Amino acid sequence: MGEHVGSRLNWLRAGVLGANDGIVSTAGVVMGVAGATDDSGTILIAGIAALTAGALSMGTGEYVSVSTQRDSEKSLLGLEARELTQMPVTEERELAKMYVDKGLSPETAEVVARELTEHDALRAHADIEFGIDPDNLTNPWHAAWASMIAFTVGALLPLLVVAFVPDGVRILVTVLSVMAALALTGFVSARIGFSPRLPAVVRNMAGGLLAMGVTYLIGMLAGTQLG
Repeated sequence: MGEHVGSRLNWLRAGVLGANDGIVSTAGVVMGVAGATDDSGTILIAGIAALTAGALSMGTGEYVSVSTQRDSEKSLLGLEARELTQMPVTEERELAKMYVDKGLSPETAEVVARELTEHDALRAHADIEFGIDPDNLTNPWHAAWASMIAFTVGALLPLLVVAFVPDGVRILVTVLSVMAALALTGFVSARIGFSPRLPAVVRNMAGGLLAMGVTYLIGMLAGTQLG
């Protein structure tokens, strides 16, 4: 039960961080282009391009990363299975020693190691040595889709602001809405991680504000030079 809850929390945390990336990166692009031009069509196209490229990049990167992790997990399980076949007694002693290192008495550790080996030796070794559940390996497709969807949801906020807010208040509304969204993602990520809320919210908002400010200034400078 605890392992499944931990897995869900990890996916939820990854989703929140993906949404946060979508908010900051797309808002940065939109603000940068808005600093160079006030043409709504140009800004919207840039935002759509940022959303599309970012979502695909997140999905692809997560797929590659998690695929590598899954390959490593399968290799470790294969290696452990061969060792259990070739030297079962040595492996059982090794398992008992690891339980002694965790605080069990040698006598209790031997009993635990023997019973776990009789029940499912590979699972017992995979759990204590590598923290791997043979029946619950990481899924690269789940990770890729989760990252893409989370990034897209986050990126939609600044994109929708650009699309529907009038020119005169576009920058102000974008900044305020992004700050509110970043405050929310900072709060949620801190709560998931059982860490202090206020520092996480402040860091998140400060990072987003810095990103938007820098890209807006660069856009202004580029627009001035090109104009």
